[in-house]
Amino acid sequence: MSLINPRTPPGVMELLPRQQVAFQRMLDTIRRGYERFGFVPVETPVFETADVLLTKSGGETEKQVYFVQSTGAIQQGHKPDMALRFDLTVPLARYVAEHERDLAFPFRRYQMQRVYRGERAQRGRFREFYQCDIDVIGKDTLGLHYDAEMPAVIHHVFRELNFGGFTININNRKILLGLLDGLGIGEPERRVLVLREIDKLDKLDRDKVRANLTADDLGVPGDVADQILALIAEQKSNDDTLAALRAMDVDNDTFRTGIHELSTVMEGLRAFQVPDDAVRINLAIARGLDYYTGTVYETFLNDHRGIGSVCSGGRYENLASHYTKSRLPGVGISIGATRLFYQLMEAGLIKDGSATAQVLVTQMDPALTSDYFRLAADLRAAGLNTEIQLDGGKLAKQMKYADKAGIPVAVLMGSDEKARGTATVKHLLRGEQREVALADLPAMVKALLDA
Repeated sequence: MSLINPRTPPGVMELLPRQQVAFQRMLDTIRRGYERFGFVPVETPVFETADVLLTKSGGETEKQVYFVQSTGAIQQGHKPDMALRFDLTVPLARYVAEHERDLAFPFRRYQMQRVYRGERAQRGRFREFYQCDIDVIGKDTLGLHYDAEMPAVIHHVFRELNFGGFTININNRKILLGLLDGLGIGEPERRVLVLREIDKLDKLDRDKVRANLTADDLGVPGDVADQILALIAEQKSNDDTLAALRAMDVDNDTFRTGIHELSTVMEGLRAFQVPDDAVRINLAIARGLDYYTGTVYETFLNDHRGIGSVCSGGRYENLASHYTKSRLPGVGISIGATRLFYQLMEAGLIKDGSATAQVLVTQMDPALTSDYFRLAADLRAAGLNTEIQLDGGKLAKQMKYADKAGIPVAVLMGSDEKARGTATVKHLLRGEQREVALADLPAMVKALLDA
């Protein structure tokens, strides 16, 4: 029988054990941050019915859907009626609409699960990846203070992740929509296309974006394009940016509403004690997805802008309009955890995690096997993650295993130590070792790990 070549499917991130430990600890940090603000966990199925999933508008996402079909359905020629989720927002909309009567509003949920998109296979682009989302969903209304809370969560989480300095970019889509309307670009479809071009300023240079805006299909007059791009390009403090917007001679209610909402959110951020230097009003941030209606966010690592946005989101006015007549406004953010981890690992900013085991109990004498089991049980009872080297064998081989697995502390006990009622504790990274009474063993191991 010929062997099948084992290979990882393209477009997935498959990690070695100690890399997986590092990734899991990043997810744990994000989860703790979300729960610190009172968000509750939700999980939805990996697939949804196709009619539910394919209702979201905006962007190219729906063209990247993976459909799910049983072999029996294929043989019978049926079209697939299930599809893998491509984000966590559509499943959330279905979930809230379906369970509306059982949920307490405002509904504060976090969700950390894999999603699937038919991306073109290339380095750093994933077909399967984790998203870590939070959303607050209101019933009929949702105050702007929730828009201010989102950057407070972002600030807390990324400070705990400790990937270096970061800046939360914030804007309100109503400002740009009202400005475009006031400058004579009033058709809704055209304004949305213009916003999508403006949102590319982080990826394309100014001249390219200007050329796209003034091209025939958008037809923005050159002087209008220059005025918009000049406003966006100005580097001012947040207060000065708001003052400049208020001073503009734009007679448009949407524009004025956007300025008021952005001002209110900025005041809320200070009340949430988010430092001024961690937040920047960036009028170029528009978010390409059409369902965002007000506040929008993009977060960047200061020293690694090339990675792109590491956390994004915004306000939407009616999350579940396809599934219920109830009006359910919301605001949320999403961290693309797989892409973030992969790129930080590639940049050398994330190191392999330590082993889950903190202690390895070695076997020096097969006659003492039951004693080794008892030692391990005592260490676990003291709260220490402990592995026993069940195979025994040469001590050098056991030490080599501990080193390769990343286990920092080994416990050794031969017949002589047992007769004395002691064991030897060795810190493999520092080369320290001490003989201690068995009663003091857990405390000594903890002291070595904490030193």
